[in-house]
Amino acid sequence: MRKPNSSALARWAGLVVTSVLICLSTNALAQQPTEPSATKPNIVIFVADDMGWGDSATYGNELIQTPNMDRLASEGVKFTQCYSACGVCSPSRSAILTGRTPYRNGVWRHLSGVHDAHLRASEITYPELLKEIGYETCHVGKWHLNSRQQFNNPDFPQPGDHGFDYWMITHNNASPSHENPDNFVRNGEPVGQLTGYSAQLVASEATRWLKEIHDPAKPFAMSVWVHEPHSPIATDSRFEALYDGHKNSKYMGNITQMDNALGMVMDALDAQGVSDNTLLFFTSDNGPVPGFGGVTGGLRGHKRSDHEGGIRVPGLARWPGHIPAGTTSDVPVVGTDVFATILDIVDIPLPKDRTIDGVSMLPAFAGQPVQRSVPLFWRTHVSSGDNRVAMRIGDWKIVGNDTLTEFQLYEIQKDWKEENDLATKLPEKTDEMKNILLQVWNDITTEGPNQWWESERQKPSRGATLSY
Repeated sequence: MRKPNSSALARWAGLVVTSVLICLSTNALAQQPTEPSATKPNIVIFVADDMGWGDSATYGNELIQTPNMDRLASEGVKFTQCYSACGVCSPSRSAILTGRTPYRNGVWRHLSGVHDAHLRASEITYPELLKEIGYETCHVGKWHLNSRQQFNNPDFPQPGDHGFDYWMITHNNASPSHENPDNFVRNGEPVGQLTGYSAQLVASEATRWLKEIHDPAKPFAMSVWVHEPHSPIATDSRFEALYDGHKNSKYMGNITQMDNALGMVMDALDAQGVSDNTLLFFTSDNGPVPGFGGVTGGLRGHKRSDHEGGIRVPGLARWPGHIPAGTTSDVPVVGTDVFATILDIVDIPLPKDRTIDGVSMLPAFAGQPVQRSVPLFWRTHVSSGDNRVAMRIGDWKIVGNDTLTEFQLYEIQKDWKEENDLATKLPEKTDEMKNILLQVWNDITTEGPNQWWESERQKPSRGATLSY
């Protein structure tokens, strides 16, 4: 491996410095509310599971009905270049809570089997920090931030140890499927079999917490992480019937089932009179699984890939009075940014004792650029060999293989389908990007628990590709 080129890092630093004044000015403007709020804003983060960038009417699908995503987009901003922090589930979710790229926070792989990796107690999550200033916190739905033998095991951190007052969760997928799941745990106690479909059960629990348990005198932060459309899929007949006769009706109905749950949460916010003082952010944890019906909207790759189809996902945000309604933003943002955004809007400083990779999305809410000291970076432990790592700076994206020895280069804004590899045509630009990528990776491995991934050599288990 070649030693990173210091001049490349200097040029990257120079780009950051030149944008500081613009971004600081933009950030200041973006933080000015149109109307003063009497209380701190509430936070709701809604995460779909394995939903592709092209799996909704909101993002151009001509068949799948997603009226609540459409409504959310009409009342806020739609990001056309929103990314998950990884091409698989557990890592991308860990980044949402911590603001740190997955290898840095330790959740470097999906946690479906038996592994040492988990979201460590030493990590700082935004619910922990919000609780310190009087917020109540709730997490409902999927968790997947510890491995199977660690789930609901008091010897390992659980949601309550990461800042959630109340939680009703599953380890990974709803079991045996989305219909009548039997593997939820509420505040450490198994719930038993429930009747209904997972997304609606999760949304109902969120609604119940908001209406019956939450103290209305306090601000709240709530995570709603549904299981749809992750396999094994089960779809309510009322949603599948919308696509009667289509060979993909079960999957398409499953997306609408997920969208219905989003609508239930939005309606609950309205019913409690808190919608106007709530930041609601909707996204997915990664791209779709090939062969199950999901689509990427023309993007290359899929779940487990660091091409766009594996990591570019839906991103919708609504915060009345702060986010212009019915707008579109092509500013690249990533799930890792959720942490810094929440801290920004409640005036909590970022932790100084660790690297925070994400940045505040407040400027991007208004379509303005954000300032990054760490480039957008992805490393996915399970993917085809030639796209296990990627980095984006501005319009340039470099994609590399597992051993960091072969690289592709794309001008992603123009070539969003990644059809034209420019690595051979632009060797100097490729070297510049490669050297920055190697330095970022070196920084991450210095800070993260590298013994966890070095012991496995980043190779997935045989037959594991459909288990997460």
